[in-house]
Amino acid sequence: MKKINWKVIIPYILIPVMFVGFLYMYMGRNTQADMQYYQIVQYFDEGRVTEYELNLNSGAMTYKLEGDEKEYKYTVPNVTVFINDVHEKVHQYNIENPENPIKMNYKAGTPSSWWVSLLPSIIVTLILFVLMFVMFRKMSNSITSENNKAISFGKARVKRAEDEHNKVTFEDVAGADEEKEELTEIVEFLKKPDEFSKLGARIPKGVMLVGPPGTGKTLLARAVAGEANAPFFSISGSDFVEMYVGVGASRVRDLFREAKKNSPSIIFIDEIDAVGRHRGAGMGGGHDEREQTLNQLLVEMDGFGTNEGVIVIAATNRPDILDPALLRPGRFDRQVTVGYPDIKGREEILKVHAKNKPLAPDVNLRSIAATTVGFTGADLENLLNEAALLAAKRKLCAITMNEIEEATMKVVVGSEKKSRKITEKDKTLTAYHEAGHAISSYYLENKDPVTHISIIPRGMAGGFTLYTPEKDEIHMMKSRMLDDIVSLLGGRVAEKIIFNDISTGASNDIQRASEIARNMITKYGMSEKLGPITFGTGNDEVFLGKDYNHIRNYSENIAAVIDEEVEKLINDSYARTEKILTEHIDKLHLVAKTLVKLEKINEEQFNSLMEHSCLPEEPDSAEQTEQSEPLNESGGSAEESAERDKAESENTLPAETEEKTSDGETE
Repeated sequence: MKKINWKVIIPYILIPVMFVGFLYMYMGRNTQADMQYYQIVQYFDEGRVTEYELNLNSGAMTYKLEGDEKEYKYTVPNVTVFINDVHEKVHQYNIENPENPIKMNYKAGTPSSWWVSLLPSIIVTLILFVLMFVMFRKMSNSITSENNKAISFGKARVKRAEDEHNKVTFEDVAGADEEKEELTEIVEFLKKPDEFSKLGARIPKGVMLVGPPGTGKTLLARAVAGEANAPFFSISGSDFVEMYVGVGASRVRDLFREAKKNSPSIIFIDEIDAVGRHRGAGMGGGHDEREQTLNQLLVEMDGFGTNEGVIVIAATNRPDILDPALLRPGRFDRQVTVGYPDIKGREEILKVHAKNKPLAPDVNLRSIAATTVGFTGADLENLLNEAALLAAKRKLCAITMNEIEEATMKVVVGSEKKSRKITEKDKTLTAYHEAGHAISSYYLENKDPVTHISIIPRGMAGGFTLYTPEKDEIHMMKSRMLDDIVSLLGGRVAEKIIFNDISTGASNDIQRASEIARNMITKYGMSEKLGPITFGTGNDEVFLGKDYNHIRNYSENIAAVIDEEVEKLINDSYARTEKILTEHIDKLHLVAKTLVKLEKINEEQFNSLMEHSCLPEEPDSAEQTEQSEPLNESGGSAEESAERDKAESENTLPAETEEKTSDGETE
């Protein structure tokens, strides 16, 4: 329950109460306060007064009028004059009206000074004055607080990492051995600066952590602070920029002022590209608030002032848009690239994130690392977390390999949408589309093996074919890129061959294939006709303003040749895909029918279909052994089934497929 602040509430209660009390007291003193002396005397002359009582000392009088039971009050200014003016008339009235005389009473009273009569008014006035003083004091404090807020607006919103429970060291960072080795120098300098200075060595003033999102740049910076036990000032690049002019520069000055007071210390600026973009790149000239903030940052890092004992670590995933002055020696002297982890690094990362998670005996972290090529540290953490959620949902005591595999699918493709109603036509179309991808990839020399095929909708996809890279590759060969295009076109070609029609399901495949082909021509110089030349500035982001009026650095004729080369690559790849699927159309029908029946095929099942034209046998089930060829409904061996499928494809199979589709539409 929230505690009531009576100091704030009491003045607001007392002021109305005192005001009402004062008003009541004032109104109650005399209901005829506006009466003049001559009017009172006139009441006595006319015989309207029926009784009265007079204090001979203070002059206070109470009286009643004829026909009115109400008692009125009046203070006589001079008692002696009043008695001379009224007493004889009252005495005469009582003689003439003995049945209804005026009742009168004179009181001697007690002598009192004039200030006694004013005491109530004085007390009320003092109380009101005190309350007003308290109110004005609070208003003054409020105004002062607002002024302090205005003054502190230019203070840097720094977060200090001082909590021992959340302390991070290099042991908590996995899969980044080379990066940790480079940052160890920073830690050693912060611990023992004299060993470096006596040899004339100068530690880098700034370290720029560059890498894709989720690779652990912020974690590395926190680990440096944890290892060095140094004050760690963390701030985001967007915290510097405000709508008010000069605030960003003021916050930069305040940040470095605080860091120098606590030196040796570390300043960590996350997402520095928010404030460190290339100057003069905007549409508003060079005097905007962001550029003034950047100028101040450049001065603080390496200007006329000294900046001893303060190391600046920054992180960004957009080094291409940073100002060159920010990256020169003397500012950010060193760039540490934090890239995607290799298989060893992924295994170490999985071990770190699996510390507090119970794993079943069948979980092999090495195997998981091998199947998660291209995953960052954040992706791997999310993978294990999703697996833990699935295990908890199923009320298991430990995470099994099954949950990890399902979590991998969920992270890569999305959640399954089994509740979605799919027509038989769409199901058949999706099956042939995904079978086209898988079979065209199977017969390519440079393509990764197929590990999973599904026609169950996931995310935005109606189905998917998943490949698992066998090894980490740094470079991409031209032959591999051409095979990727062939594989991407497999779904569209399969639709054309089987249905003699095409659908919108291949839109993303065509987009990715076109992008690969255009990059091969314009970025990687893989065109025999154009030669090893790069076309374009390499930066298509107009909002930077660097190339707003001139993005393309080649002529219209070259642009036409580029389009011709891209078209040629796509058409040649389409012809290769068509040839592969036509030659192995029996496999296409086999895999598609299996997908329609099972909806999902794993790597073992797919390889068995391609090598033996049947699904793998289950050794523990005799019944399953007898039904090892589920698609061979009319009986016969696998070779006979393959011959029959081939004959059907040449003669009647497209018609049968159209007939099934038509039936699905009728239903």
